[in-house]
Amino acid sequence: MTLEQAQAWGATGDHSPLMNNYGSPPRVFVRGRGTELWDKEGRRHLDFLCGLAVTSLGHAHPVVTAAIAAQAATLTHTSNLFANEHQAPVAERISELVAAGQGQVLFQNSGAEANEAAIKLARKYQGRGRHVVLSALRSFHGRTLATLAATGQPEKHEPFQPLPEGFRHVVFDDVSELEKALGPEVGAIMLEAVQGEGGVNPANDGYLQAVREICDERGILLIMDEIQTGFGRTGEWFGYQHSGIVPDIVTLAKAIANGVPVGAVWARDDVAACFGPGDHGSTFAGQALALCAARATIDSYIAMDAPAVVQSKEAKIRARLADVVGVDHVRGRGLLLAIELTAESRAGRTGAEIARGCLDEGLILNGITPTALRIAPPYTVTDDEIDEAVAVIAKVLEAA
Repeated sequence: MTLEQAQAWGATGDHSPLMNNYGSPPRVFVRGRGTELWDKEGRRHLDFLCGLAVTSLGHAHPVVTAAIAAQAATLTHTSNLFANEHQAPVAERISELVAAGQGQVLFQNSGAEANEAAIKLARKYQGRGRHVVLSALRSFHGRTLATLAATGQPEKHEPFQPLPEGFRHVVFDDVSELEKALGPEVGAIMLEAVQGEGGVNPANDGYLQAVREICDERGILLIMDEIQTGFGRTGEWFGYQHSGIVPDIVTLAKAIANGVPVGAVWARDDVAACFGPGDHGSTFAGQALALCAARATIDSYIAMDAPAVVQSKEAKIRARLADVVGVDHVRGRGLLLAIELTAESRAGRTGAEIARGCLDEGLILNGITPTALRIAPPYTVTDDEIDEAVAVIAKVLEAA
């Protein structure tokens, strides 16, 4: 981290008070509105990453902002020894969207915590001897030790070995490879409907349907990680709904509260029932301040019919990108898309380097692979903003 960057993060002299866990920050943002962000120098940017698919209603959404302000002036936290007025309504809304009102919800603070809780829930339900969780190569489920072990990216494992046992990885979107890895010790299969951090790789609907059938035949729990794909991001309320299945456990976070840290685990009733007092806990999970934001956010998604809005915006983005020289193809679903670039347009540059070029032109996205860019704009993005963003991408590719 350079001295200038360290000072931007509050350093004094040549020492930063923050660990260098996230590398050198290229910008310090101080204000946002809708799709727009302004840095401390006053430069405007279009946010087509949404804090990694988090601020799906855009920055400083008036309904969510008003709810947070009112709640902060009323009650923020009491611990889970007591209830608050938002817990049951938010859980009911989640259950209604996931499975028509069936099942139960456990609140967490993040996606990694939600997946951690889901793994514990599956292990307790299945009992000793059926503890193995099967997940996919290139998956991403978190960075706690257990969720890192579930993550199918071996390069992320090495610095933290030995990882917890009981995790196995197979090729994504390949039923025959999954079946080869099954045994009596496998108690759960954990999948993403679209692998977000793995490169924006959608699962075929037939694959998820086949996995559901296998789980039913063998008494295996199907856990769908909808942390990046949930709440309308793919053009359905949840990514697995494109395939018409219903999982046994669903994990949620990111867009649930439009930027306020909230995670959740939904499980069908008999699975949820195996957790009792003391089996899992989290000091801040389900607090009034966080869940008032979740309540306002989910109600806003429902009011706007988020899946329909996302489908419409996706069509506009795909149509505009089709005219850009240097775009090989676009993959993904809804407003979680990867723009695969031709070798000519990259001209030896990585996706990360091209993303930095876009940032310099006022557009925020990221290089999800060495050859592709990821975009995840808010559902509130306008047609003019789509045109502006695509024009920036075209300009940066032309610079090759």
